[in-house]
Amino acid sequence: MLTVGLTGGIGSGKTTVSNLFENLGIPVIDTDIIARELVINNPSVLNEIVSVFGQAILNQDGTLNRKKLAQIVFQNKEKKQQLENILHPRIRIEVKNKIQSLNANTNPPQYIIVVIPLLFETGFADLADRILVVTADEKTRIERIKCRDDRDIDEIRSIINSQVTDERRLSGADDIIENNYTFKELEAKILHLHNKYINLSTMNTSPG
Repeated sequence: MLTVGLTGGIGSGKTTVSNLFENLGIPVIDTDIIARELVINNPSVLNEIVSVFGQAILNQDGTLNRKKLAQIVFQNKEKKQQLENILHPRIRIEVKNKIQSLNANTNPPQYIIVVIPLLFETGFADLADRILVVTADEKTRIERIKCRDDRDIDEIRSIINSQVTDERRLSGADDIIENNYTFKELEAKILHLHNKYINLSTMNTSPG
């Protein structure tokens, strides 16, 4: 089973790309979803986050206000590192467990997608056999984020600047998708990669 690590900067279109792979029947493991589930389902994780960031990051019902937390961590490298120290070891364990579970199936998938937005920042690259990087020009990314998250320009730029550069991502990429064009063109690129990954998986599992 081939494991493809999908990464890219905020607003590059990782979710759209992963959804297209999922539409083709490919299992997707998303570390952002794992992080949210950890906070919701494991009270000790939320308590640890509150102990570092204070009660101000909670909604009135006691749940985590993700937007408030994001505003803090994207403006303070030390706080960002503290949050990563809490979440990333747990996320890594969950990802490895999910990969092992899929691989243990009677008929395991030929390949899977693991969405890791901070793949290079967190050292998660070793979990993947191949790395797929999604890129888009900064103007396009900013417009997408504004429409999706209702953030102002300064906040968006601080998030972009807190992440590694596209140059760094591309230097570690096995495959690249430029996501500046139409949805139809993106679909065609995904289908091309889908066939490529199936072929690679077949080659890796061939006898001899």
